[in-house]
Amino acid sequence: MIKKLIDQLLDKTVRPRLRRARLGKRQDVPATVHGIDPSLVDGRALDVVHTLKRAGYEAYIVGGAVRDLLLGLRPKDFDVATNATPEQVKALFRRAFIIGRRFRIVHVVFGRGREHEVVEVSTFRAYVDPSQAEPVVGDERSRRALAGVALAVDASGRVLRDNVWGPIEEDAARRDFTINAMYYDPETQTVVDFHQGIRDAQRRIIRMIGDPATRYREDPVRIIRAVRFEAKLARLGFKLDAKTRAPMAAHLPLLADVPPSRLFDEMLKLLQTGHALASIEALRANGLARGIYPLLDVVVERADEPFVRAALQDTDRRVAEGKPVAPSFLLACVLWQDVRSGWQRRLQAGLAAFVALAEAVDEAFEARIGDVSGRGKLGADMREIWMMQPRFDKRTGNGPFTLVEQPRFRAAFDFLRLRAQVGEVDEELAHWWETFSQAGEAVRRDMIEAVRLEQQRARSGKARRGRIEREPDACADLTAPAAAAEAPLSPAGEAPAKRRRRRRRKPRGDSGGEGPCTPDAGASHDDAS
Repeated sequence: MIKKLIDQLLDKTVRPRLRRARLGKRQDVPATVHGIDPSLVDGRALDVVHTLKRAGYEAYIVGGAVRDLLLGLRPKDFDVATNATPEQVKALFRRAFIIGRRFRIVHVVFGRGREHEVVEVSTFRAYVDPSQAEPVVGDERSRRALAGVALAVDASGRVLRDNVWGPIEEDAARRDFTINAMYYDPETQTVVDFHQGIRDAQRRIIRMIGDPATRYREDPVRIIRAVRFEAKLARLGFKLDAKTRAPMAAHLPLLADVPPSRLFDEMLKLLQTGHALASIEALRANGLARGIYPLLDVVVERADEPFVRAALQDTDRRVAEGKPVAPSFLLACVLWQDVRSGWQRRLQAGLAAFVALAEAVDEAFEARIGDVSGRGKLGADMREIWMMQPRFDKRTGNGPFTLVEQPRFRAAFDFLRLRAQVGEVDEELAHWWETFSQAGEAVRRDMIEAVRLEQQRARSGKARRGRIEREPDACADLTAPAAAAEAPLSPAGEAPAKRRRRRRRKPRGDSGGEGPCTPDAGASHDDAS
């Protein structure tokens, strides 16, 4: 009874003040102040905002896109926030899909195939104190425990499900960092700011909304996000706020309760968004080099090795050039050390090359991949990149023609190129395959014939050297008598037995020319005359 009374008093006094402080104060900032260039806004995001507003809903571009626009950058992705529910959003667009259980959002799809683009639309969420939610035993994947539940937390206070809708000011309070909690209306060109995000962007500060320790307990993945934003924005001079940084390492153990699939996705965001090397340095600087995810631990541990560093640099370069990157390639580079050592060990034991490599790949998957092994395509692509490596050594016959037609040839070749870059294989081999892959049919056949002749000459030369080492000199018999005459007596005092000299038959028609062992043996008949 007393506890209930205390709770009621807290609800009426302390909690309302905390709630008002957390929600912040709304500021509508005009274009003359924020200076966003409207031409940097993607037309598909504009279309989504216009469609929602024509239907009578609020709609804003939100999150990192607004931050980038404020910094004069063209965002790669655009997210939209609205007060329309996921079902209402889906009804307005021909190609829209509701995804997620923890947070239900809508993907509005434009285009088809590899050229398709997605605008992510989320509904304003209410700010509800997690302490008011009923604890659930399990995690985000516990469908039975979470069935029909809009707000749920686990025993540590981590939010498992949060699909309670609310007004824009509460949605802003739910976001993590101030620079990601601004809303841009492209029609009025107004930025709505509740937590001084514009000020922090100008000061180049990454600051958590609310108490950082509490926010990390609500969602420990925010620790990884803080590192990612620090790495991404470091080149622009951004730094983590001291209060935001302080509790990160202490709350690292909370990540053990996060599903591995979610951690894997966050790892890829660290490594494949154009700032992989900076992310690794940020992890080390913040005391997070180990303990986030086993596979990420391996990446950080091997980041200074020439082959892995070359792969990370190559990934950053491709992202900067707008080229696609695949997680299978980078992870294949990171784990190549395991595969290669297992392969060499089996070759020394006498196994055939492909059998030895296949067993080494299985061993690496078992030891390192873990939960990722269930991601069929990723594992299959990694295996294919590795298994193609010995096939690059065969450059004759029809093998090269079939190899360049393989779907994963380009990735496997890029892998070979990195191996050549660090001196693991001959650079000439990588250059040959690059030329072959880009050449026409006739040139390819000429290249294969040239390799065949070169290998044939090499074999002939080796065989000739072997015969010279094994066979006696053909002219040795001519000096045998003299050698015998000068030979010492045997221990018994007897001269050694004389070797019979074989009489050689002269070539027919030869009138007594020089024999094959004389200095003029190579001369023609014209020279002899």
